[in-house]
Amino acid sequence: MNLLDFFRSRKEPSSASIARERLQILVASERKLRDQPDFMPALQRDILEVIRKYIPIEDDQVQVEMANQGDYSILELNITLPER
Repeated sequence: MNLLDFFRSRKEPSSASIARERLQILVASERKLRDQPDFMPALQRDILEVIRKYIPIEDDQVQVEMANQGDYSILELNITLPER
């Protein structure tokens, strides 16, 4: 009976492994934000204000990202528009 219980029970992840996984997510997020120019948060707020004059949207419906390709910087703007 003891041997069957061993195979039936699945160990849940330890709190240390869960904490490590969460920390890795936080560090990755911070690294992403660190690579952005200082003006990006203000630019995103301004873009949201302009869009909200015409369309009711939430903060999480707009993503602004900046990428560098060689000598060029590319500003990417993704907006999830509501259904009509």
